[in-house]
Amino acid sequence: MKKKAKVRELKTNTSPILKYILKGSLIALSVSLVLILVFAFILKFTNISDSIIMPVNQVIKGISVFLGVFLGLKKSKELGLICGLLIGFIYTIMAFLVFSILNGSFSFDITLLTDIVFGAIIGAICGIICVNIKKSTN
Repeated sequence: MKKKAKVRELKTNTSPILKYILKGSLIALSVSLVLILVFAFILKFTNISDSIIMPVNQVIKGISVFLGVFLGLKKSKELGLICGLLIGFIYTIMAFLVFSILNGSFSFDITLLTDIVFGAIIGAICGIICVNIKKSTN
């Protein structure tokens, strides 16, 4: 009997969960766009080596996913793993689309696959942490 009640509760709570996921993904994308713009200005006016670009981009993606998950799941007290994973996954796809449009070309290769996996894993970890931090503070 408890399983049926839990399923009904989950079905009625899917709308806020989808809202959290979309909100988190959009926040992550916005943070990413701002940080990439700041990094581009830094590159423009300094003599930073090209070898630093890839690691900084990964850090920017990690920060973006973390902030997207943290702010997107601000009101959620459950399903941190799933919601975080989906925020990281959706953010990565959206970021790929936006930056490919800005670049003028779409390149489907192993880098995209690793970015998707990286985003999903970071999102899942951040989701677990964020939801459990909120549970312990209440």
